Amino acid sequence: MATDQQAAMEQLRVLYREKNEHLEKFLEPVTPFEFYREIFPVGSFERKGHFEDEKGNGIAVTVPPKAAGIALEIQEEGKAKRYTITDELSELSEVYDTDFTIMSPLSYFGRRRCGKNARYLYALVFDLDGVGMPQLRDTLHQMNKDILPQATFVVNSGTGLHLYYVLEEPIPMYPHNQKCLKELKYSLTRQIWNRYTSTIKEPQMQGILQGFRVVGSGSKLGREYPVTAYRLGGRVTLEKLLEFIPDSNGEQQRLEGLMRKSRLSLAEAKEKYPDWYERRIVKKERRGRWTVKRDLYDWWLHRIGDEIRVGHRFYGIMTLAIYAKKCGISEDELRRDAFSLLKPYDDMSVEDINRFTKDDVVCALEMFNEDYVTFPRDDIAKLSGLTMPVNKRNWRKQEEHLGRARAVQAFDDPNGNWRNKEGRPLAQDRVYEWRQQHPEGRKADCHRDTGLDPKTIRKWWDSTPPTVRVQDGHITVRVTPSQAVSDLLVKALGQGKD
Repeated sequence: MATDQQAAMEQLRVLYREKNEHLEKFLEPVTPFEFYREIFPVGSFERKGHFEDEKGNGIAVTVPPKAAGIALEIQEEGKAKRYTITDELSELSEVYDTDFTIMSPLSYFGRRRCGKNARYLYALVFDLDGVGMPQLRDTLHQMNKDILPQATFVVNSGTGLHLYYVLEEPIPMYPHNQKCLKELKYSLTRQIWNRYTSTIKEPQMQGILQGFRVVGSGSKLGREYPVTAYRLGGRVTLEKLLEFIPDSNGEQQRLEGLMRKSRLSLAEAKEKYPDWYERRIVKKERRGRWTVKRDLYDWWLHRIGDEIRVGHRFYGIMTLAIYAKKCGISEDELRRDAFSLLKPYDDMSVEDINRFTKDDVVCALEMFNEDYVTFPRDDIAKLSGLTMPVNKRNWRKQEEHLGRARAVQAFDDPNGNWRNKEGRPLAQDRVYEWRQQHPEGRKADCHRDTGLDPKTIRKWWDSTPPTVRVQDGHITVRVTPSQAVSDLLVKALGQGKD
C-alpha cells in the first residue's frame, strides 16, 4: 500500500512539472511578489506602523507542521498562525517557506477572516480540481476562444488550478455586495467547471471569502513543489464576467445595485454613525443570536459521515464547525469528531490527485468562529452538496413543539376564538358554489377566483357536494359517485338489485 501511494505521489509530481512546462511555454511566469502586488496595488493596505491610515490589511493563515498522532494533532495542530499583511507586503516572505498557507484576495479590519471584517474584494478566484494535462489545455483553449472569461492569472496549485480574475476596481464588502458577488461566483463556477476542464463531474461551490494557497508556498505535493503563477489576461469588470452567464436569472439587475467603492473611513463612520461606532467598534459588541440545541450538530455530523461526496468533504467539516459554534459544542469535541472523519473521507478518494489530508481538516476548522454562526442555510446546502430540509420546529421534538404552540395560543386567545370549529371548507364545496354563481364560467376563471389547483378544479368540476338529510330517524348522505362506483351501481340496477 505504501509503495502504491509513493508511486501515485510521484505521478502527481511528474504531472505538476508537465503543467508548469506547458504554462511557461504559453504564459508569462510571475514572481510571488509581482503576483500579490498586482492584486493589491500600493495603497491597498495600511502601512506598517501607520495606524492613522485606517485601512484594512491582508490576512494569511499558516497551518503549523504536523504533529505525530491524532491525539496530539487535536491539541496542537488545530491552532493556525495568522499573519497581518501590510502595504509593503514584506510579511509574505515569512510564509513562502511553509507547507500550507492560505490567503484570500480581500482586505480586512481586525485579525479574523470573516464577512463582518471584510473591507474590499480585489479578485474573484475559482478553484478547479481534477485537472490533468488534457483539462489544462482545454481550460486555456476555452479562455482564449472566449468560451470562458479570460483569467488574469492561472495558478498551478499542485494538483489543480486556481483562476484569478483581478478586478479593475475593488468592491466594498457591504452585506448586499457580498450577497450579489456570492451569487455571481456560484453562477460562474457552473460555467468554468465543466466536463472539459475537470475530471470531477460535480462543481465545488466556494464563497467569495475562500482562502487559497499562497503563491510561493508549498502545495499538497510538498515545499519542493511550490504554488506557481502565470499571467494570461488583464483586469476584469463585473459586467464582463456577467456576459459569460447564459441565463443569469436576474444577476445583472441585482448587480446594478452594487455600491461603488466607498472612501468612508472609521473616523467618518464614527461621525456619521455614532451609535454603531460606540456599540460595535468601541465596546466590540456582537450581534445577538439564538443558541441551538445540540440535536442540530449531531444530525449534521451523522449526515456528513454518511452522505457527503468527493468534492464536498472540506465543506462538510467546515459547516460542522459552524454548527458546533452555533450549538455550543466544545472545540475539543469538534476536533475529535472532525478528525474521526479524516480516514473515511480520504478512503473516498477515487483519484490520488484529490486526496483528503489533515491540512484540509485543520483549515476547515477555521470556521469554528462566532462570526459565522449566521451562515445561510442555503449556502450550506450548496457548499456541502446536501439538501437542507426546513425544520419549522427549531429542532425541538414534535411533542415539545406542539406544547409550546398550544401555550402561546391559549395565552393569545384564552377563549379559543381562534379555532375554526366548522372546519376548513371542502374544495368540492368551493368549486360547486363558484359554479352556482358563475353558470357560464370556465375552469380557468374558477382557478383565478378561488386560487384552487387546476387539477382539483377538474376533479370536482362536474360534481355536487355531499349533502346530509335526517328524516324519521334515518340519515341519508348524498354524494357524487366516482365512475367506478357508478358502473357498479348501473350493473347492480340492471340485475334488479337494491
